[in-house]
Amino acid sequence: MSKRFLTVGSLLREEELLSYKDEIKKRDDITYPFYEDLKGYKEAEDKAVANVVKAQKEHDLVQITDGEFSKSLWHLDFVWGLHGVERYIANNGYFFRDKDGKEEKYETRKDIGIKIVDKLNGKNHPFIDHFKRLEDLAGDTQTKLTIPSPSHIYGELTLFIGIDDGYYAGKEEEFGKDLVASYKDFLKEYKEAGGEIIQFDDCLWELFSDDNNDFSFTSDKQKQEHHEELAHKFIELNNEAIDYGHELGLKVYAHNCRGNYESRSMSDGSYESIAHLFLDKQHYDRFYLEWDDERAGSIEALEVFKDRDNEIVLGLLSSKTNTLDDEKRVLDLLEKASEIIDKDRLYLSHQCGFASCDEGNELTVDEQWAKIDQGQEIAKEFWGE
Repeated sequence: MSKRFLTVGSLLREEELLSYKDEIKKRDDITYPFYEDLKGYKEAEDKAVANVVKAQKEHDLVQITDGEFSKSLWHLDFVWGLHGVERYIANNGYFFRDKDGKEEKYETRKDIGIKIVDKLNGKNHPFIDHFKRLEDLAGDTQTKLTIPSPSHIYGELTLFIGIDDGYYAGKEEEFGKDLVASYKDFLKEYKEAGGEIIQFDDCLWELFSDDNNDFSFTSDKQKQEHHEELAHKFIELNNEAIDYGHELGLKVYAHNCRGNYESRSMSDGSYESIAHLFLDKQHYDRFYLEWDDERAGSIEALEVFKDRDNEIVLGLLSSKTNTLDDEKRVLDLLEKASEIIDKDRLYLSHQCGFASCDEGNELTVDEQWAKIDQGQEIAKEFWGE
């Protein structure tokens, strides 16, 4: 057991649970959280969550989640649970880079359509019951809940999915305000339910990276200036929710990655190119950062944290592969990071969860736990704890 190894959150789902999840992604005639529409689904989810909590304890994890088994997609389930939202099957899914150097894009599941039909609020969200279930199962083990950041949802809906066909058509500013207010509704109820740690999965930063060749804004100077304004808008939305969480007494973490779907990624983009924005200006207590390959750039981007007290979780391991990671590489990078940031502010993790969406990455459950056990061993070797 090492106190310095952490998981991002999601774990591979059980087969029985996946049989229900496969049905969900084909249908938009059912209403989130789908328990009343699919007989036996709630019971299967309860059983799977109990099993994965037990497994996390058996593998000596110091901080656990429900494996995110209560979600179908890492971010949209939270949106589905807000008042005023309807989901539907879109004409296409997201497009990821395929593996093995294939030029064609890899298309994800298509139940990603969002329509807002009424004023948003985050009261009585199903995630509160999911958290209470986790707390009951966890006992004395520390827990955290993961939800998408306000900026990610604001960005995805205003830039990609669109809000023009719905309640907020022509009211982008009002949408942003109501979205943050909805987060405050949720965080208040989460704290009242006993929540102590909330993790915002915050995964649009690389849109603003000038060295992102796959998925970024134009380098045209005039448009670039506009998009830096948008970056500050993202930061403002997040900080309002983070600061409110702090007022409530919550620890607020961030996780950032460049896409994780069936062992595929979406983009490039180094941390150096965005450190002055998303690393420097956001008020998170702890940053989970993706550093499993060269896409993230130099570890020296950590210099931005040098004279601060943020905790940094280095995602040097890969949840995308079915083999164990290069231990020497990980230890070398941990050593380099500790020359910039005090060793007692650093932690180790995989770059992302093992199943950001139900489909999961391309490895077995046994391989997943072997990789987690390896992370524990590396952390114990480096920190001695």
